[in-house]
Amino acid sequence: MSLARAATTVSLAFVASRVLGLLREVITSQQFGTSPELDAYLTAFRIPDILFQLIAGGALGSAFIPIFTAYLARGDRAGAQRLAAGVINLILAALDLLALVMAVFAPWLVAVIVAPGFSPAQQIQTANLMRLMLISTVLFGVSGIVMGILNAQQHFLVPALAPIVYNLAIIGGALGLGPVFGVYGLAAGVVVGAFGHLLIQLPALARAGFRWQPILAVRDEGVREVARLMGPRVVGLAITQLNFLVNTILASGLASGSLAALNYAWILMLLPQGIVAQALATAVFPTFSAQAARGETAAMRATFSTALRSLLFLMLPAAVGLLIAREPIIELLLQRGRFDATSTRLTAFALQFYALGLLGHSILEIITRAFYALHDTRTPVVVGITAVLLNIALSLLLIGPLSFGGLALANTVATTLEALALLWLLRGRMGGVDGRALAPAALKLGAAAAIMGVCLYLFLALVRGQSIWLIAAGALLVGGGAYLLSALALRAGDLASVTRMVLRRS
Repeated sequence: MSLARAATTVSLAFVASRVLGLLREVITSQQFGTSPELDAYLTAFRIPDILFQLIAGGALGSAFIPIFTAYLARGDRAGAQRLAAGVINLILAALDLLALVMAVFAPWLVAVIVAPGFSPAQQIQTANLMRLMLISTVLFGVSGIVMGILNAQQHFLVPALAPIVYNLAIIGGALGLGPVFGVYGLAAGVVVGAFGHLLIQLPALARAGFRWQPILAVRDEGVREVARLMGPRVVGLAITQLNFLVNTILASGLASGSLAALNYAWILMLLPQGIVAQALATAVFPTFSAQAARGETAAMRATFSTALRSLLFLMLPAAVGLLIAREPIIELLLQRGRFDATSTRLTAFALQFYALGLLGHSILEIITRAFYALHDTRTPVVVGITAVLLNIALSLLLIGPLSFGGLALANTVATTLEALALLWLLRGRMGGVDGRALAPAALKLGAAAAIMGVCLYLFLALVRGQSIWLIAAGALLVGGGAYLLSALALRAGDLASVTRMVLRRS
């Protein structure tokens, strides 16, 4: 499958998943607003997410796919099978043990580490929710590696559909169980969704020829190479998760609803990032890995340049739109039920800072995968650790004058600097990043996005107080039209030319 087709396939599924994810948040906000109960649910999710990111996330994101792809590139399917089975079994065993330990010590973890600022009743609720959602961590650990196996063999559709099943289950939990069991209904939906996330991929895994083997394969050369590459990544992820944990701890001591507002703003920022950046990065990673395995540096450099220009074309207007039209967006999508005008104001306050970092977060998706394809997990980790430490320092510095908005701004500054540093370092690894094409494109697209921002700001000032649906439709037409016309006038390229470049160079 070509890069363009793979990216399109994944992107369409990501769009559906993100739309359902947005619907999930709409339903959640309607039922729980920015309440202490939702704060407890979001905090309870932190430890299960940390476990998944450290164990399965580290193996999949940086180590498993390049090694698995290398086996396939040299025709060793038996070795690839052995590697996949060994990694799945090791991750399953590790997550089972860690989840059990975390479940036993959940009350202490919440009271002492995760949310010391919560009331005793809120801490008990958080601990119970955490125990329930630890089940999903084990399931996601296996499902994540299954997704990697399929992606490495250019099977993108079914893995991209798995998050749709996950979101549908949470929506079902919120609608069917939420009115009776509160946020425990949401947590139950998370567990059911994790089961579905795995089950929907199993038939495709069988069709791809994978057969599970009851082995740990700790002495297998491929498994050891995955562990070697995974080591630095786990350290980096641990530092990153520490940053999220620090944010949770700091937000738990702020006014009620601060953590929920941060979460809504974060999700809205991730909406375009997931549809475009994650979809493109997911599709391009196996291509990077295959090109790196064959020593095709020039081809990899061309693929990287094309992917980055495509990303800039789509993410710059998204960032400007989120920044300028943040309040109408939140009002249209979330303001109903218990999510009132105050919730909109709190969420918009955080979103203005997160929107500034959308481009940095998106670029990181592409850059880090280029490093992983080159079997270099150390460089992103070292830079990432530095960025996280900066993030934590800025959070402590900015939380005073900006409250929870300072946490969002700290994340934006640190992430943007991290992306720039890694881009500069990648130039040396690949012999350049086609800067002669990237720099002019970035300047022209940036100018087009600035023109769009001015037009959008003026339009919103003129229609203030009108129907939210009229404002939203007009903002889309004015903003999108201004950007496209400006990009064409500046000869910054268009989506058709980007697609042709992808087809030609992949």
